[in-house]
Amino acid sequence: MRVALFVTCVNDALYPSTGVAVVRLLERLGVEVDFPAAQTCCGQPQYNTGYRYETEPLLRRTAAAFAGYPYVVTPSGSCAAMLREHYPRIGRRAAAEGRGNDLAELAEQLAPRVYELTEFLVDVLGVTDVGAYFPHTVTYHPSCHGLRSLRLGDRPRRLLAAVRGLELVELPGAEECCGFGGTFAVKNPDVSAAMGADKLRHARATGAAVLCGADNSCLTHLDGMLRRQDPHVHTPGTLRPLRTLHIAEILAATDEEEAPAR
Repeated sequence: MRVALFVTCVNDALYPSTGVAVVRLLERLGVEVDFPAAQTCCGQPQYNTGYRYETEPLLRRTAAAFAGYPYVVTPSGSCAAMLREHYPRIGRRAAAEGRGNDLAELAEQLAPRVYELTEFLVDVLGVTDVGAYFPHTVTYHPSCHGLRSLRLGDRPRRLLAAVRGLELVELPGAEECCGFGGTFAVKNPDVSAAMGADKLRHARATGAAVLCGADNSCLTHLDGMLRRQDPHVHTPGTLRPLRTLHIAEILAATDEEEAPAR
């Protein structure tokens, strides 16, 4: 089976280890992974801020970059939702405004081939035990796009529960937004910070060593707040009482190769 990795801007710029982990994980499961170099931003920041016309060239570019691949796999629920839900909406609006049907056709061809990582593992590959080893206590934060747009349900938790050595503990208020919300955090910083503080208070109460998620955008927000709350973590050699980690890096970890520290 051959798939294209849609790594996303956040991972490419800030968390390349997540992209590497996805490749290691999928290849371990017998999947051939390509990385189309023409991929760029999918346009989610522009679209969320109301710049629909400016998003259209990125739709066209993304569709061209992933043309011909039966599956497009991404370690980001928000970007998967952008391609699956918003691209067809953008295409239909363009067609209704008489500016051509090509965008609608491109979006409709791409959308059904896009899968968030945990969705691909469970629904397409049919696995929950991926042969991972991660001897730590973990609590899982489900992102809003994963919960409400993609309806990932318990797929991520089933994958985590099957990891050898991992103790999975429930996160109180798990379904509450962490406060990131893309441009929401920029436009409403005080509300965003308060929501993030609530999420971290719940995460700390679990006693977990790792706060795991399937979207590095949410984890960037939460990790930044953790670092501000615990400034001593910048001291070399100091172990953090709670750290964030993408689920791909946990699932890619084995006895021989541990997940990287953040």
